[in-house]
Amino acid sequence: MAAGDNNSLTIENGIPRHIAIIMDGNGRWAQKRFMPRAFGHQAGVKAVRKIVEHCAQQGVEVLTLFAFSSENWRRPKEEVSLLMSLFVETLQREIDTLDKNGIRLKFIGDRSAFPEILQEKMRVGETQTKENKALTLVIAANYGGHWDMCQAVQKVVDKMAAGELNKQPISPLLIEEHLSTAGLPDPDLFVRTGGEERVSNFLLWQLAYTEFYFTTTLWPDFDQKSLDDAINSFKSRQRRFGHTGEQILNKPAPL
Repeated sequence: MAAGDNNSLTIENGIPRHIAIIMDGNGRWAQKRFMPRAFGHQAGVKAVRKIVEHCAQQGVEVLTLFAFSSENWRRPKEEVSLLMSLFVETLQREIDTLDKNGIRLKFIGDRSAFPEILQEKMRVGETQTKENKALTLVIAANYGGHWDMCQAVQKVVDKMAAGELNKQPISPLLIEEHLSTAGLPDPDLFVRTGGEERVSNFLLWQLAYTEFYFTTTLWPDFDQKSLDDAINSFKSRQRRFGHTGEQILNKPAPL
């Protein structure tokens, strides 16, 4: 499979198979209301619930949320501590509901930097939901695109040194098989809320052929209609993957 091929198909009604979201704007949402940033993060969790539920209802196969980047450690210690506590509390509260609704939970990122209690909650959540099929909810935590590519290359090098892989040219497929998202389709649609228009070291490899959608809506205000607007924008685009528009239009329908 060539790089980019694994995200070339959408669900029959045009719904993206995989949506990736940078949830930006919690702090600014709170500040607009003269509230502490913690208030915004708590409101952001409520928005996550709505979007997860809506994605499952729409038939989206994978939803990846950028919860905590490798750069977020630079934030004030008080805010980082709050985020860790909120993370643990949310997992404790939501895991049974996710499981009941058939949602599989997966974490990507270097979790070794997190408190052991949080790492344990991650392991429990993944184990409890591993057989679920309705939607795969991927949480990117202490994640960075540069880290992901580096750890993939390191895995390949280590396997070659151990004799587990024959020495061979480093190919895109070989790298993809060792990324943290291995086995998942690449994102079809990338959404960033909050008005910023950059990818911020998120899924750098995986976004190669993804359609981008930026909105000024702050994450706590991003609701089901907001997501529908993003999906409708996606549906209006012609995805060519290097082909011409004429080739796409004349391509035979799959049997």
